[in-house]
Amino acid sequence: MYFVYILLCKDGTFYTGITSNLERRVKEHNSSKLGAKYTKGRRPVKLLYSKGFANRSEASKEEAMIKKMPKEKKLEFFRN
Repeated sequence: MYFVYILLCKDGTFYTGITSNLERRVKEHNSSKLGAKYTKGRRPVKLLYSKGFANRSEASKEEAMIKKMPKEKKLEFFRN
């Protein structure tokens, strides 16, 4: 199982990623060298959204779709 997730960074920006272990990955973003370079200077981050997929291919397609959205569309996405 793979998860697409969106984090809210302390500066109000979003980070979208993919993982097979959501809990571990969010902890990495907040506290270790294994977190993304983007989130290291924007800690703490908060999990806003996650969705599970049966395989990496499906999750990657969802991740790409979300990353293409402008911030306003992402905010709308969260409301729905």
